[in-house]
Amino acid sequence: MRYEIFGDNLPAVTIHLENGESIYTQSGGMTWMTSGIQMETNMKGGLMKGLGRWLTGESMFMATYTAASSGQSITLASSFPGHIIPLNLSGKSFIAQKNAFLCAEPTVELKTYVTPGLKSGLFGGEGFIMQELVGNGFVFLEVDGSIKELDLAAGEKIKVQTGNVAAFESTVKYSAEMVNGFANILFGGEGLFLSTVEGPGKVYLQTMTAPSFAQRIIPFLPKPEGK
Repeated sequence: MRYEIFGDNLPAVTIHLENGESIYTQSGGMTWMTSGIQMETNMKGGLMKGLGRWLTGESMFMATYTAASSGQSITLASSFPGHIIPLNLSGKSFIAQKNAFLCAEPTVELKTYVTPGLKSGLFGGEGFIMQELVGNGFVFLEVDGSIKELDLAAGEKIKVQTGNVAAFESTVKYSAEMVNGFANILFGGEGLFLSTVEGPGKVYLQTMTAPSFAQRIIPFLPKPEGK
C-alpha cells in the first residue's frame, strides 16, 4: 500500500489503492477521494464491537472504502493540529489513546483495551478505556502536537506527564506513579501522578494534548455580556 502524509502540523494522508484494495475509517472520516472507490457503511463486527469502539471515542459505524479499479486514492485529514503516525503492524499489536484511530487496512482490527490497575486508569491520564490495534497491515493514528518515537530496551523506564503518552507497543508496561516529595507535589506543577512506560518496545509521546490546549485558550475567549 502506498501513502503520502502531508500538511505539516495540520496533517492529512492520501492512500493509493489498487483494484480490490480497501481501508476502513469511522463514519464521516473521509475528506476526499477519486470516483472509482466504493463505500460500504456498517457496524463492522456487530453490535458489541461497535459499542466497544464507541467507548474508545470512535463511531459505532465504520465506513469501508474499496477501489473498483486501479489507480484510485482517498484522503483523510486529522481532526486536530498534530501529526499522523503510520504503523505497519506485521503481527504486532499497539495500544493507543482514545480517538487516535484514523484509518486502517481491513486486516487490522480495532479493539477495546481496558487499562490494567485502578491507579493507572484513574491517574495515568488516558483513562480506563484505550484502543488496541492488532493484526497485519497498515494503521494510521492521529496524535496531538509533535511526536517523539522511542524504542525502549527491556527494563528501561520513562516518566511522562499524564496524557502525553500517545501510543505504545503491547510489550510495553504502562502504569501511573505518585510524584515523590511533599514540596514537589504542591509546587512542582506536574500534578500528583506521572505516567510511566517501561520497555521493551516502541513508545510514541506527544508534545501536547487537546485538553491542555483548550485550558490555555479558554481565558482568551470572549465572554457573554453580563458574565
